[in-house]
Amino acid sequence: QVHLVESGGGSVQPGGSLRLSCAASGSIFSDSNMGWFRQAPGKQREFVAGITTGGTTNYADSVKGRCTISRDNAKNSVYLQMNSLKPEDTAVYYCRAVSRGIYVYWGQGTQVTVSS
Repeated sequence: QVHLVESGGGSVQPGGSLRLSCAASGSIFSDSNMGWFRQAPGKQREFVAGITTGGTTNYADSVKGRCTISRDNAKNSVYLQMNSLKPEDTAVYYCRAVSRGIYVYWGQGTQVTVSS
């Protein structure tokens, strides 16, 4: 059984920062490409950032320059550092693992609210 557990969400003012964490259980992490997605109310889930098993990263244009994804294979964890947050970043953020290019796992999500 694979579980992804996100943490680190919360409420911040515009311009603030948050660091999201996603801890993976099971033995999938080392061979999984990891990603962060988000879903705002009334909108479709969208890609935010991704990191491959080799450490290659990519970002949505909307967060490029403000967010950094990283992974710690020893801790089976992936992180999303978000800076200069904007109200439009408000969403539920989800962690996703794609293991061996086939198996897809999602976390339960963590709420991020950016508001003054």
